[in-house]
Amino acid sequence: MKILVIDDHPTDLKLISDLLRMSGHVVCGRSSTVGVLDSIVTGRPDVIVLDMRLSDGDGLALARRLKADPDTAGIPIVAVTAYPDTYPRSELLCAGCDGCILKPFDTRQLTKQVEEIVLGRTGS
Repeated sequence: MKILVIDDHPTDLKLISDLLRMSGHVVCGRSSTVGVLDSIVTGRPDVIVLDMRLSDGDGLALARRLKADPDTAGIPIVAVTAYPDTYPRSELLCAGCDGCILKPFDTRQLTKQVEEIVLGRTGS
């Protein structure tokens, strides 16, 4: 799968990207929302792994925007958050996210979780 990871914490961005790459996925990482919409439309990822709390924007607002746009609405979004009280699973799903992974996550399970969320969404 071609995966776009958006996380403003360099350590988390690298860790998530490296784990997904080690499982054979093609990964593009972004630490900011600047220019992210253009890169999503042109790069057309199969899935977006999106941190909810970003230093330059709100991941939940970005998810809503992506799901409202016909060009990007079909791309699955996996929300990642360390703040389940601020970003409850029900709100993430209502915003169009296809699943949620809580930080800190189990590094041995992350890739499997992302794949299961995407496969569960597509019905494959």
